[in-house]
Amino acid sequence: MKLSYKNPVWPGYFADPFVLLHDGVYWAYGTGHGPEADGRQFPVLRSRDLAHWEYAGGALLPPGAETAESFTAYWAPEVAERGGKFYLYYSAATGGRDETHRLRVATAGRPDGPFADKGLVKLPAALADVFCIDGHPFRDPIDGKWFLFFARDFFDQRVGTGTAVVPLADDMRSAAGDAITVLRASADWQIYERERSLYGKVWKAWHTVEGPFVWPHAGRYYCFYSGGNWHTKTYGVGFGVAERAIGPYRDDWSQEGPAVLRGVEEKVVGPGHCCVIVGPDEREYLVYHAWDPSKAARRMFIDPLIWTPGGPRCEGPSIG
Repeated sequence: MKLSYKNPVWPGYFADPFVLLHDGVYWAYGTGHGPEADGRQFPVLRSRDLAHWEYAGGALLPPGAETAESFTAYWAPEVAERGGKFYLYYSAATGGRDETHRLRVATAGRPDGPFADKGLVKLPAALADVFCIDGHPFRDPIDGKWFLFFARDFFDQRVGTGTAVVPLADDMRSAAGDAITVLRASADWQIYERERSLYGKVWKAWHTVEGPFVWPHAGRYYCFYSGGNWHTKTYGVGFGVAERAIGPYRDDWSQEGPAVLRGVEEKVVGPGHCCVIVGPDEREYLVYHAWDPSKAARRMFIDPLIWTPGGPRCEGPSIG
């Protein structure tokens, strides 16, 4: 059966899409444009075929007064199921400042929630005051161990955001070891902004490698990432590859630009923040967001993922 679809597959604002397949239903979670009508954060969609979606409400109940904080931004939800419980990883910021984003986790008994906040992910102490976003839970199919990949800031070499991983403890919210660097910026296309003002100083070039997502294929582990500035046409998807889930990862394919997915001039701007899912036709699909040319909204796209001698490539972006 060939999957028939039309991009974008959802007309509304739906950034940072993540898709979970559970009991024959595809559940999509995304960053919204503010709280949903039900007062919750993160819009949720459901589908039987990956191509046609319906709205299922908001995912996350607003964290209550017990947090002693007022959150001003919520980014990039991803959900994992373990033992009948669903864990939603996300980041939240305070004071309207991006650099205050920290990883949090919420739980629910159903994939559509509502998810109740359980507090900060307990990362190693060295990361307690470091910008952390884009939590990606990954279960190694070889030994069943869980890991949490995420993006964090680095202040040496090519300064900016890169990716890291920690093994997860049984509680699914605590690191069971030190953070290990996964992939960092290695090329100029990954510059987010030159002369960027952040952390009380101006950086000559601030780089961004974010949105890690790990997918096993043919005995190896592929870490997809998004690089550059999400506002611009140079933003796209690259990848690194490793022999073990925890790395080390190498990226030898992206020196001249995003190796997996790039925008289409005057049609699709800044495709990125992807995940991979197997469709009902048993093909692998890259799910990602992209701007329309007017940059009115980031919307959800899907396109087939293919494997070449040079690594994974997306057949998109396709339009209509």
